[in-house]
Amino acid sequence: MPIEKIDISRFIELSKTHPVLDVRSPGEYAHAHIPGAISLPLFTDEERTVVGTAYKQQSKEQAIKIGLKYFGPKMVVMVEEVEALVNNGKPKNDLPANDPMTVIVHCWRGGMRSAGVAWVLSLYGFKVYTIVGGYKAYRGWVRMQFENTYNFNILGGYTGSAKTKLLYLLAKKQQQIIDLEGLASHKGSAFGKIGMPQQPSQEMFENVLAEALFLATTKLPISNSKTANCGIWLEDESQRIGDVMLPDAVWKQMRSSPVYFLDIPFEERLNYLVKDYGKGQIEEFVNAVIRIKKRLGGLEAKTAINYLMEGEMKEAFRVLLTYYDKWYKKGLYNRDNMGNLLAEMPFADVLQKDTAEILIATAQQKEMAPNEGTI
Repeated sequence: MPIEKIDISRFIELSKTHPVLDVRSPGEYAHAHIPGAISLPLFTDEERTVVGTAYKQQSKEQAIKIGLKYFGPKMVVMVEEVEALVNNGKPKNDLPANDPMTVIVHCWRGGMRSAGVAWVLSLYGFKVYTIVGGYKAYRGWVRMQFENTYNFNILGGYTGSAKTKLLYLLAKKQQQIIDLEGLASHKGSAFGKIGMPQQPSQEMFENVLAEALFLATTKLPISNSKTANCGIWLEDESQRIGDVMLPDAVWKQMRSSPVYFLDIPFEERLNYLVKDYGKGQIEEFVNAVIRIKKRLGGLEAKTAINYLMEGEMKEAFRVLLTYYDKWYKKGLYNRDNMGNLLAEMPFADVLQKDTAEILIATAQQKEMAPNEGTI
């Protein structure tokens, strides 16, 4: 069956219904890959190094000969792996019953690695697509997503306002959301990595963010006036989330977007934090306090650590929450045209029953009168 080369736009469309096989080395895949792609390495990391060295120091022909020696014994295994994937992974639910076994294969630049694997799979009977430009072309598509114009709604509020949980309540109301902290595997503060999985690389974070932006903007709008789609909801974040950075273009758009600030009493937020974070390890909290000791102040840091060591979580968090409130307020107002962007929304408690509905209604009103500030 012939191999068909496709551009990145066609790939984005086909990847929704067909498995994507990344034939780069395990190390390349681990660093960053197309979200949802399956690792099917042609070479191990060591083999890739040997082939690459031969290409640079000897010749293309010598590199191909070495590569073929590695590839030959793997052909049958690779075919069987892909056959099992197509048969058991159910990638063709929305396709006609007579549709052939279809996969998309890519390497770094759409060169010899993807061509070799595509040839073997095609010879066996698979319908194979390869991406012109490979993963490098995909990265170009990722960067393009950040340059698009988006209709963002920023969910603001001091620490302990349960902004992330509220995002998912908005999603249940058929709103489009992007959980930046979830994508970054970090809650965005000195304590942000506690209880979270390892953060992705910067490149992988950009990949999943681009996919999330694309998905949020391509979903059909909701016609029900009570839950009408009024943009993409994001949590108010610093540009740095742990060890990853929001792309400049996205960050700038966030800073010029409407901010819906949850104004919740200090004690209510404190109680919520103790309940939410209280299960963490004391050592992790102490280490986090040490990391912000200079900004927190020596006395406040010492006081917070002493409370933590004594098991007085609430009093330790009281010290820390006071610190974070001060820094968040400074960042909140450090925006141009803040008078027209900010909508202060007082709530008596964290996650009130009607919080999501009030937010949606307020966002709809602000869209109808975008130049009217609320403070």
